[in-house]
Amino acid sequence: MSISSSAARSAAQDIATENYLKTVYAHTEWQTAPISPSVLAARLGVAPSSVTEMVKKLAAAGLITHVPYGPLTLTEEGRMRAMGVVRRHRLIETWLVREMGYEWHEVHDEAEVLEHSISERLLDAIDARLGHPAQDPHGDPIPGRDGTIPNLDAVVLTEARPGHEGRIVRVNDRDPALLRAFAEHGVGPGTEVRVMDAGIQVAADGVRIPISPDAADAVWISRTD
Repeated sequence: MSISSSAARSAAQDIATENYLKTVYAHTEWQTAPISPSVLAARLGVAPSSVTEMVKKLAAAGLITHVPYGPLTLTEEGRMRAMGVVRRHRLIETWLVREMGYEWHEVHDEAEVLEHSISERLLDAIDARLGHPAQDPHGDPIPGRDGTIPNLDAVVLTEARPGHEGRIVRVNDRDPALLRAFAEHGVGPGTEVRVMDAGIQVAADGVRIPISPDAADAVWISRTD
């Protein structure tokens, strides 16, 4: 094997490791149920056998704790690795929106690529340029370099009762169509809303915006105003 092919294989392995760790972390960021290998396979779009093999490698490296047929949890080292990827992803998304003219529904896929190649020096420069933002354009908290992350007290829209008033805290960035629809109504993190009934919100201007059950699962609002 040539040096270049060996380096390429190592880089691909590093990217795979980061993707696995980030996905395990993201699964429990906004809810408490641990992720299973089958759910991880579905989230990553890979075969269960591939997950089994990779999980063994991550466990051997001290990044994941796992027992056969049981859920996956990150070790402290694994969590720190995951937080580093999450920090890069969310700072890149924020930079693309604020500095590069991207809309908030356009940045996820770009950040998925850039998060694996950007240097820490450039990331720190972007962070300073942006004024050290606490949240990305979708409301997700941006971890600090030390792995600390702000705790946002929020509830998913589907669990909010009619009459609940608060602010949109976070909108999941995996559905570009939902993000575009919200942008058309001027709705996003910080928007004052009132839950009228199942699947319906009222934006700050008093306009009722119908929201499908799937979309409601992607929106978090503050528990108290």
